[in-house]
Amino acid sequence: MSSGAVVYVVDDDVGVRKALSFLLVSAGLNVRLYESANSFLREVPDPGRCCIVTDVRMPGIDGLEFIRRLNERGFNVPIIVMTGHADIPLAVEAMKAGAIDFLEKPFREDRFLEVVRFALVCDEKSVRRSQELLKTQARLQSLSQRERQVLDCLVEGKANKAIAHELNISIRTVEIHRSNVMAKMEARSLSELIRMALFVEAVTIN
Repeated sequence: MSSGAVVYVVDDDVGVRKALSFLLVSAGLNVRLYESANSFLREVPDPGRCCIVTDVRMPGIDGLEFIRRLNERGFNVPIIVMTGHADIPLAVEAMKAGAIDFLEKPFREDRFLEVVRFALVCDEKSVRRSQELLKTQARLQSLSQRERQVLDCLVEGKANKAIAHELNISIRTVEIHRSNVMAKMEARSLSELIRMALFVEAVTIN
């Protein structure tokens, strides 16, 4: 878990903000407090590595609308909502909108820290995945049209002979293009090369 990650606590109750801040700081985590969703949206142009803890019921912009606005801004960060027993349906709706978990008040301190740490780990994995995607996409863009055709054929499981026949080129030419593809994609094996191509395809489809 990155030591630079921040836990944003967004709650209109000053007592809750102070209590959660003390708990998080005592656990060695970085904390920033906001009294409303509006103040967070106004003051945080880029949340960076983080997770957000917010009450589901707040004056003005409530937790559900907060999540929607975060999504509109492209803030793909883990969000934890806090809720009272009567607000469980609203918390479930928040999870459908993108929240990673919800905590029913009153909750145990150890349970709260467990959920926060899980959210930060999820964010770290998401960041690494995004970085891997960008690097792989850049490598794919460096391929020539013919090299991309050869790669597509490899992903379909075709052997060099079949690729040569389909593209109307010699097997030797296929081997050269295949070698160039491996080098440009920085793949150490055919399986790794195919995993890269499928990874980009899966993300693009989703």
